[in-house]
Amino acid sequence: MRALVITGPSDATDTSQVGELADPEPGPGEVTIDVEYAGINFVDVMMRRGDQPYADSFPAYPGDEVAGTVRAVGEGVTGLAAGTRVTAFLTAGGLASIARARAELTVPVPDGVPAPLAAATPAVLATGYLLLTQAARFRAGDRVLVHSASGGVGSAVAQLVPVLGGGQLIGTVGRASKVPTAIDAGYAAAFARDANYPDRVRAAAGGGVDVVLDALGAGELDNDLALAAPGGRIVLFGNATGGAPATLPHMGRLMGGNLSVGGFSISNLSRAAPARVADAMARCLDLLASGRVGLAVTEVDGLAAVPAVHQLLAEGRGRGKYVVRI
Repeated sequence: MRALVITGPSDATDTSQVGELADPEPGPGEVTIDVEYAGINFVDVMMRRGDQPYADSFPAYPGDEVAGTVRAVGEGVTGLAAGTRVTAFLTAGGLASIARARAELTVPVPDGVPAPLAAATPAVLATGYLLLTQAARFRAGDRVLVHSASGGVGSAVAQLVPVLGGGQLIGTVGRASKVPTAIDAGYAAAFARDANYPDRVRAAAGGGVDVVLDALGAGELDNDLALAAPGGRIVLFGNATGGAPATLPHMGRLMGGNLSVGGFSISNLSRAAPARVADAMARCLDLLASGRVGLAVTEVDGLAAVPAVHQLLAEGRGRGKYVVRI
């Protein structure tokens, strides 16, 4: 099979190459999938950089979401068969012509859901759904602030808030040129993260915000706390900057502001509670099939084109969600 292989840590594309590997066989509780499309995500960049725990050793094999058809099923697998159209969440190895996945994280794709959107469901739409419904305890009418609003998960959140009851969406982006992308995705207001952006967010929200979804990992937590209204919920779900994670605030600040700070990792949740991830995937696929949710995706052709997309993401120049046609 063909697969994208990262031979060593790098901040550029020099260690990423397409290689020929042995075709995988499913083990007990697993399936193999002939991949039609695969998602390209920032976690691939973190793996390429050698960030822990995303790359414990090299060579490394990126890719955490795929769509295609079941090739073979392993011992003990029920409900899936060769030829079934599916999408799956993986922790590695999805940027390949054949992927091996846990059956419990492999979900049939309903008729009417295009493969590119199915490939964007496990790590992007399902992440947005779980962030809102579980981690942030979203309520209809909440004012929601999303950092990296023009990215894949930010775009997914913009699609999901209206179907979950509606609210006010405010986004931040890394550079001013990305503001139109966030607005097009569905944000009522979006601002570049300059020194004055907290004042702009507060003015747009008419005060504080009820939910903050922060994928940056370091540097914005103080602003998150300052912008949160009483009862506000801040969810940290990434470390895009690659720096040391921010120190959590003193208990007195949380109690004084009636605030909560929580964390979310879909990779860790997939290990500890796979049924919750699979349920979110299925719910998002149903929303896609019914037309209640959509997601703009940019398709690239072939694995050889993926390293350039990784570099776009690494340099903060990516826009929206990318998938690759295998």
